[in-house]
Amino acid sequence: MKYHELTIYTTEEAVEMISNFLHEQGAGGVSIEESGSLERRRDLSFGQWYELPLNDIPEGFVVMKGYFNEDEDMDAHVKAVRPRIEELRTYEIDPGPADISVVTVDENDWATAWKQYFKPIRVSERLTIKPTWEDYEATPEELVIEIDPGMAFGTGTHPTTSLCLRALESSIREGDEVIDVGTGSGILAIGAVKLGAARVLAVDLDPVAVSSAIENARLNGLEDRIQALQSDLLGVLKISSGEASSWSSESNPIEAKVRAELAARAVSEPLIVGVPCDLIVANILAEIILLFLDDVYAALKPGGTYIASGIYENKEETVAAALLASGFEIVDRVREDKWIAFVAAKPKGEG
Repeated sequence: MKYHELTIYTTEEAVEMISNFLHEQGAGGVSIEESGSLERRRDLSFGQWYELPLNDIPEGFVVMKGYFNEDEDMDAHVKAVRPRIEELRTYEIDPGPADISVVTVDENDWATAWKQYFKPIRVSERLTIKPTWEDYEATPEELVIEIDPGMAFGTGTHPTTSLCLRALESSIREGDEVIDVGTGSGILAIGAVKLGAARVLAVDLDPVAVSSAIENARLNGLEDRIQALQSDLLGVLKISSGEASSWSSESNPIEAKVRAELAARAVSEPLIVGVPCDLIVANILAEIILLFLDDVYAALKPGGTYIASGIYENKEETVAAALLASGFEIVDRVREDKWIAFVAAKPKGEG
């Protein structure tokens, strides 16, 4: 069987948005190749080994590939994706040249090839991520997260994910109840429980991600402590307050209908994490983080912690100002390459 390979030459800054565009177009998989130069600074503080091929991709740029069935209309996909990539510039996200090309490849050329680059990786003092198909002998102090990401985002190798895991390690308290917003493969939810959280509610609007998170929780024997739902944080707040069936939005009735359907679907399954909760973690784009800071604040207990990642360096101060404006105290900023994760706290005296 043959597949179409749609290649986009873009920037690290735009990777997550463009990856989302490709999945929304129906891509059966997305691969990302970053700069493999020897000069690139990489975090080696936990003994990580980067088994990446050398290439001529400049620093800060990536080659993304989306894979589509042979019978797909690739001209239509390119026509749909190109303006969405260009629109990123209006949100101060630079996609670089955003060159697009399409070739036809054999299934075996892409379906499993990416797995050779996903090896066990130590991402913090205690956490190690191990793909299910790799053998690995852990030391007694290691907490191993078994992952098969499938088509969902989250292998731990991207800076935004590893930053979250390190922030969780320094922030989780034994018995915490956690909400993971935009869970992807469920890797952060699993890491939170491994680090001592009692229960995690993992939400994502992508049904593929929800299925992946459920399966990865099962692989780690944590299906009774991790609940994955197709929803977002606002949906969780509505469910918790008993308002799932009374959603209204004059500005966007279509969005209101979709959210109400998601909330109604989830309300039949009692939430395992109460709201307000102890900790919320969100590894998503800065632009999305800015949209629901007040919801996060409302969903946290006084003294609760918010970990926000997916923030590129050009949005750092914008997010910092918005966190403060929403009432948070900034506890820490964790960095890797040009990505930042914030650790913020809701003041203890707040309701």
